Amino acid sequence: MSKITEVTSCLERLAPPAYQESYDNSGLIVGDFNAEVSNVLVSLDCTEAVIDEAIARNCNLVVAHHPIVFKGLKKLNGKNYVERTVLKAIKNDVAIYAIHTNLDHVRGGVNDKIAQKLGLKNTRILAPKTGTLQKIVVFVPLANTQPLLEALHAAGAGHIGNYSQCSFAAAGTGRFRPNEVANPVVGQRGSLESTSENRVEVIFPSHLQPNILAAMRAAHPYEEVAFYVSDLLNTDQNVGAGAIGELPEALTANAFLSFLKHHMNLRVVRHTSNTDRLIQRVAVCGGAGSFLLHDALRQKADAFVTADYKYHEFFDAEDRLIICDIGHYESEVYTKELLQGYLSENFPNFATILCQTNTNPVNYYF
Repeated sequence: MSKITEVTSCLERLAPPAYQESYDNSGLIVGDFNAEVSNVLVSLDCTEAVIDEAIARNCNLVVAHHPIVFKGLKKLNGKNYVERTVLKAIKNDVAIYAIHTNLDHVRGGVNDKIAQKLGLKNTRILAPKTGTLQKIVVFVPLANTQPLLEALHAAGAGHIGNYSQCSFAAAGTGRFRPNEVANPVVGQRGSLESTSENRVEVIFPSHLQPNILAAMRAAHPYEEVAFYVSDLLNTDQNVGAGAIGELPEALTANAFLSFLKHHMNLRVVRHTSNTDRLIQRVAVCGGAGSFLLHDALRQKADAFVTADYKYHEFFDAEDRLIICDIGHYESEVYTKELLQGYLSENFPNFATILCQTNTNPVNYYF
């Protein structure tokens, strides 16, 4: 049997909590980390009806994209759907885990799933984040350089875009004098020592700093390791909002709208005026994505597929691309498939079940 903490740790390797927005509430919202998992129900939202389905299908863990609790609960007496959902989950020993904006911000997450549904090629992050990377510089004897690098890479350092195990090393001379209680690997107590060393530099995601430092110390031969860590202004090409890619073949605007409706299983698409342009480069953002319009324009997208556009925001396109508002639920519903596939691959010892409850609060009348 697997415990809930094993499942949540696995999910956080896919989408580290450090990448969620400050307003978000991803993580284990209800439940005991040490409880054993019977089955998992994967849903876009978590509502009372979803908890009912979990109970009926013998699932004691609901993994939802949207958190049921965004703000602090000062009382828990069932006066609204949030409190009723939480109460029902607690009474029936159903844990609730949310994986929200952190899953929006990683490769292989929400936006890559949309791009996959549309068959986009050469996909990349639309708006890469800054402030998520650090660099460590370590001074190490020449003979210990390779073992040290292997340890740092195994801990998650050295990834730059499509490249892994990236590093830089420059040879130099290290000087030090061990005191009377030191236990030096090189040199003698009280004597000034000079030895050939490499200055090794690697980049790593900031949230991995504890792991990186632990790996460095375990692999380094010195009693006292000379190193320093610095924050980087570089953009992280693997972390950020939205995605952009190209269709295999350009489509007319009308053909693209039909294509979009078919591949995303849509009833309706709200969009700006058709133009004579051909559509090939497509930007996407699951959920509310109007904040990414300028990024889509900067990267010369022909269409921008997202949701929750307001009336006046449609004017901002100025016929430079076609905005396609497909609905919040519709843009993110395939996140369930993403999470089911990921968990099934990593946990074959229990069932990961797609939620059948339609949680879309928006209905259409034709």
